Amino acid sequence: MSIEINGIAHIQLTIENASAGLPFWERLCHFMGMKTLIRGDDVVYCIGGRTGVLVREALAEKKGSRFDQERAGLHHVCFRARSREDVDHVAAFVRDEPHARLVHDAEDGKQFAPGYYSVLFEDPDGIRVEVNFVPGKGHFGERGRLGPDGPGPRGAFRRDGNVEPGDD
Repeated sequence: MSIEINGIAHIQLTIENASAGLPFWERLCHFMGMKTLIRGDDVVYCIGGRTGVLVREALAEKKGSRFDQERAGLHHVCFRARSREDVDHVAAFVRDEPHARLVHDAEDGKQFAPGYYSVLFEDPDGIRVEVNFVPGKGHFGERGRLGPDGPGPRGAFRRDGNVEPGDD
């Protein structure tokens, strides 16, 4: 027996600096239409869009190591937008956010899926966040790898996101 999941209910992130990180995450979540359910000195929890984001400051004895997406653990979190314009709006938000770092501005990423469009940035602690838009059914659609006439799964995943020769 198997099930089909209904998305991700919530994500919990631990950050180093509550004074920079919590306001950043709360502003970002509000920008994406979410509402604050919990707000404290060391925590913020926002919900909306069938998603929850809980951000909590690390305990003092656990602080001191910068996020590294090449180590075991979370590489990045990606929120799904409803349009390319929404991705553009998030990119503009991030460009104006003093504690965020833009990794790449809104751009096409057809190597990932047909019509893929995204922005990638880091929070004040370097945790990577992406917001993307994929039209239609993406990989399950007519032009997708897993669509009715698609080529099926790729044989490899390169760290740079590019397609292996002959596998496009």
